[in-house]
Amino acid sequence: MTGFYHTIARFYDAENKGKDDDIALYIELAEQYQPNAIMDIGCGTGRVMLPLAERGHTVHGIDNEPAMLQRAEAYRDASPDLRGRVILHQGDVRTYTLDQRFDMILVPYNGLMHFHEQAEQIAVIQRLRQWITADGLLVLDLPNAGEIFATPETDALILDRTFLEPESGHLVMQMSHSQLDRVTQLLRVQWIYDEITADGAVVRTTAPLVLHYYFQSELRLLLERGGFAVEAVYGDTEYNPFEDGSERMIVFARPA
Repeated sequence: MTGFYHTIARFYDAENKGKDDDIALYIELAEQYQPNAIMDIGCGTGRVMLPLAERGHTVHGIDNEPAMLQRAEAYRDASPDLRGRVILHQGDVRTYTLDQRFDMILVPYNGLMHFHEQAEQIAVIQRLRQWITADGLLVLDLPNAGEIFATPETDALILDRTFLEPESGHLVMQMSHSQLDRVTQLLRVQWIYDEITADGAVVRTTAPLVLHYYFQSELRLLLERGGFAVEAVYGDTEYNPFEDGSERMIVFARPA
């Protein structure tokens, strides 16, 4: 996981520029519950963390990739109002130790998918249980595995998006080739970034990534094993029910 995000760190914000539907949900929850502090798991460059801090919330973020955290730190330090409200931690959530307890813990956009083995999945959830207050709220955002598994596979190379890399101004074509193993529930993706330089040359960056898909019953058992009870499951950020055809699986859980 560290190698992947080190490779794509300079592309990350530009390729995710339009990804903000979940941020409205987290802001709404923070306004509703007024947590003493929020923890953003896999905070990256601060996509979720910074908008929450801009609204006055104290937000901690943890990530194990220095290249991503360096960008989050630069964004934070560029705004004097955020310096005291954004606290960054570099480390592995499975083993990182903190004395702080949080009223709200977020595992945004596919974050839990980076943990492939059951033992490490349980280790993550148990660590979150240690960090959350007795009546705190845990929110996990994952894709609906049922929809993915029902979709016919293609061996094609897919053009996912084009964007401008802000530091160089180069046009980047982002492509992917995926293979889904329905037995292990692992998706193997080869991300390809073709960057067109000012002189017309094409510079290719490749970054492989492996993700684990979770089914609802599986996730419920993992959360129970880790000390949580599921409060609600939604199919999107608008609180629609989780059902056949839902794009997302957004889980609210609290300490059992």
